[in-house]
Amino acid sequence: MDLFLFTVDGAWGRDVVAAGAAGIVVDWERRGKHRRQAGEGTQINADTVEDLARMRAATDGRLLCRVNAAGPWTAREVADAVAAGADEVLLPMVRTPEEVDRVLDLVAGRCGLGILVETQDAVARAAELASRPLSRVYVGLNDLRIDRRSRELFRPLVDGTVDEVRAAVTVPFGVGGLTLPGGGFPVPGTLLAAELVRLRTDFTFLRRSFTADMAGRDPFVEVPRLLAALAELPAADPGTAAERRTRFVAAVEAAAPEVVQVGVPA
Repeated sequence: MDLFLFTVDGAWGRDVVAAGAAGIVVDWERRGKHRRQAGEGTQINADTVEDLARMRAATDGRLLCRVNAAGPWTAREVADAVAAGADEVLLPMVRTPEEVDRVLDLVAGRCGLGILVETQDAVARAAELASRPLSRVYVGLNDLRIDRRSRELFRPLVDGTVDEVRAAVTVPFGVGGLTLPGGGFPVPGTLLAAELVRLRTDFTFLRRSFTADMAGRDPFVEVPRLLAALAELPAADPGTAAERRTRFVAAVEAAAPEVVQVGVPA
């Protein structure tokens, strides 16, 4: 499973990639994000073209640039990403195949185009979207939860939504994010990792939980340890795999916020 680190710290990114991660994500997405994710406690970055160029100089790992959702600004963002050395552009908040087609025209084969399935519209049209010549498809759980007006981050992993999208995708598929073995809250990272293996996930992200858990640790020790833990999971016998799935579902249910009805004691 390929690991992609969100960072604009050149030395940190270089070491994590040298330790075994597949590459780096530089994140330009912020148009409308503060409004969409207000009060959600999500990570909103303010990365720049200069950050992308610096990360290109820092590592020969695969360099992904998440741009803003499709709009009149997309042509400039794609041109800037290509000029600064991005191997792929990631298009968030996709809703229609036509949006993807327009950005494919803008990319014009100069780099790859990946999409983020993080709206209910994109879930419903996953097969159409996946038929495009994409470099990767990622299911974004945070924005999908918000788009569905749900309070449960991991619900798409247990209600069949992610399985449905996965079945339609033939290019590299990703979902979720990981941290070090033993970490993860409210769902233990080991159970989430097992779920990603069950889904035949090709890549996932390392974001703020991973960065926080890595404080004071050596990436040349911890990244191989994470990769080794992931490599062991597919060898589980069917009974063990089923038991892990049962525990994952139970952890998701336990993490679900309690719904208090008016007039009913909490």
